[in-house]
Amino acid sequence: MVGKEWSCVYQNPDAPVEARVKDLLSRLTLPEKIGQMTQIERTVASPTAITDSFIGSILNSGGSAPFEDAKSSDWADMIDGFQRSALASRLGIPIIYGTDAVHGNNNVYGATVFPHNIALGATRDAELVRRIGAATALEVRASGAHWAFAPCVAVLKDPRWGRSYESYGEDAGLVCEMTSLVSGLQGVPPEEHPNGYPFVAGRNNVVACAKHFVGDGGTDKGINEGNTIASYEDLEKIHIPPYLDCLAQGVSTVMASYSSWNGSSLHADYFLLTEILKEKLGFKGFLVSDWEGLDRLSEPWGSNYRNCIKTAVNAGIDMVMVPFNYKQFIKDMTDLVESGEIPMARVNDAVERILRVKFVAGLFEYPLTDRSLLATVGCKEHRELAREAVRKSLVLLKNGKNADTPFLPLDRNAKRILVTGTHADDLGYQCGGWTKTWFGLSGRITVGTTLLDAIKVAVGDKTEVIYEKTPSKETLASSEGFSYAIVAVGETPYAEAIGDSSELTIPFNGSDIVTAVAEKIPTLVILITGRPVVLEPRVLGETKALVAAWLPGTEGQGIADVVFGDYDFEGKLPVSWFKCVEHLPLDPRANSYDPLFPLGFGLNSKPV
Repeated sequence: MVGKEWSCVYQNPDAPVEARVKDLLSRLTLPEKIGQMTQIERTVASPTAITDSFIGSILNSGGSAPFEDAKSSDWADMIDGFQRSALASRLGIPIIYGTDAVHGNNNVYGATVFPHNIALGATRDAELVRRIGAATALEVRASGAHWAFAPCVAVLKDPRWGRSYESYGEDAGLVCEMTSLVSGLQGVPPEEHPNGYPFVAGRNNVVACAKHFVGDGGTDKGINEGNTIASYEDLEKIHIPPYLDCLAQGVSTVMASYSSWNGSSLHADYFLLTEILKEKLGFKGFLVSDWEGLDRLSEPWGSNYRNCIKTAVNAGIDMVMVPFNYKQFIKDMTDLVESGEIPMARVNDAVERILRVKFVAGLFEYPLTDRSLLATVGCKEHRELAREAVRKSLVLLKNGKNADTPFLPLDRNAKRILVTGTHADDLGYQCGGWTKTWFGLSGRITVGTTLLDAIKVAVGDKTEVIYEKTPSKETLASSEGFSYAIVAVGETPYAEAIGDSSELTIPFNGSDIVTAVAEKIPTLVILITGRPVVLEPRVLGETKALVAAWLPGTEGQGIADVVFGDYDFEGKLPVSWFKCVEHLPLDPRANSYDPLFPLGFGLNSKPV
C-alpha cells in the first residue's frame, strides 16, 4: 500500500532485508528465538505447539501426508492451517515449510515426477535441469510448501551407496554443471547478486537446499552415513566445488551430512560448518540438520541429547530438524543458553540467518498458498518436460554386434512383439525411492505412463503386443511368431541405507529373465536402475541392444520416443560402469582403471 506507515521496520516490505532482520531479532525473547531454530514434523504440529513454542519450521517425512493420495490442494489446506497458527503468535513470524521435493514434488499424488539426479547427470544438459527446477518450484508452491530439500550435490565415488541415484555423477565438474537446479528452484539471480547471500525471486519460486555438506558421496565402501577418508585438499578438489556453484546462485539453505570426515561427524564439525562454509565461503543463509541428525551424535542414538544439541549448535547448525521430540529439544536448548554453554551470540547468529531467508523468500508478505498455481500440478507442459528429460537421459550401451548391424531403432510396424520383465509395467519401479513414500513403492502409485503403456501407443493397433511380467514357457516355446522382445528389469525402490548393496545384482533373477528371452527372440533390454549394476557376460552376449534408463519417473513415453527412433540417444554415462563389484571403487584417473563402460560412454542409434 503506497504511503502506508508501518509500526515496525520488520513489517515494512520496502525496508532493506538486513534492517528488517535486525529489527525483528531485537524484539524476540529467548523462547521465540529457540522456536525459530526448531523444525518439527507435521504430525506433531498442533496449533498449540506452533503458537506456544513459536515453531519456526515444519516438514513432512517421506510418506507422511495429510491422507492417502492427498492432492496438492489438500496439502495447501494443511500447510495454510499451520501458517495461520504461526501468524497468530505475538510477532506473527511465518513458518517455512520444507519437503523432500527431490525429483519433482514427489510426495504429492498427481505431481510430475522427473527422472532422478543420476539420469539428469546423463543428459549433460544444465539448462534442462534449470527448467526442471522451475517446474518443480511451481508444483511445490501449489502445495503450500516454501522449501525444497534439493539439490543433492554429492559427488558419487562408489555405486554401492544407497543414495547413488541422488547424485548427478562421479565427476565434480559434471555435478557443478547440474547445480543449475538451484537457479530453477529459486529463480535466476541477477548478475550483481552477492555470492553466498540467499536469493529467492518471487512467489513462483522456492527456497533450495544444497546437501549433504560435505563428502557424503565419498564414504568408504559406499556405506550410507559412513566415513569419508580424505584430505582437506581432496574435499576442496572433489566434494566442495558443487557447493561453490550453489552459493554463487544464492542457495538459501545448506543441509549437513549424516556422514563423517576422517571420523568426525559433519553435524559436529566446527571447522567445516563454520570456518569453511560460513566464514571462508561466505554463506549467509542458514544451515539445517538432517532428520534426527543430532540424535546420531551419541551412542545409542538419542542418549545424552543435551550434549548432542550443545555440540551441533556450537558447531554451526542453525535450524534443527528435531523432528518429533521438540519439547525436550526446547527444554535442553533453553538450559544450555541460560547456562552459557551455548553463547547467546551463536543463537542470535542462527536466528538472524533463518529470518534472513524468510524475508528473502517473501514469506512475511505472502505467507499463504497462491491457489492459482494448482493448475500447474502435473500439467501437460511439465509432463512434456519430464518426457524430454527421459529421452535425453537414456544411455545406449549396446546396439547390435557393431555399427554396421544396429538393432535399434525398433520397427514400430512389427506384427507381433513381446514385452516382459518386472519393470515393464510398474510405475512405482520407474520412479524409484523418494516417491509417494520415503523408500518408494511398486504399482500405480500416482498418475503417469509406464513403459508398457508407452509402447502400446508407439506401435498402435496394427502391432499385437503380448505382455507377461515373467515370460511363460508357452510364450517362449512359440517364439518364432515374435519380431522382437523388449525386456525391462532393474532394481526395486529404496532409499538411503536400505539401498546400500555389496552385490549390485539385478533383483528378481533379472539376468535369468533376460537370457531366457534373448536366447529365443531378438531382444532389447531396458535397465531401470538407480546406478550401474552387474551385467553378466551372458546378458551382454545374448541381447541385441541394451539401454540404461535409470529411474525415469512418471513419463515412460520418453523411452518409447527413443527406442522407436523418433529421437536419437543422447545420454552419456555420468558414472563408470564397473565389470564386477570387487573392482570398486573405480577412479578414471588411475592407471588401473578398467571399466565395462567408461565415464562418458554412450552410443547413438542413428548414423552420423
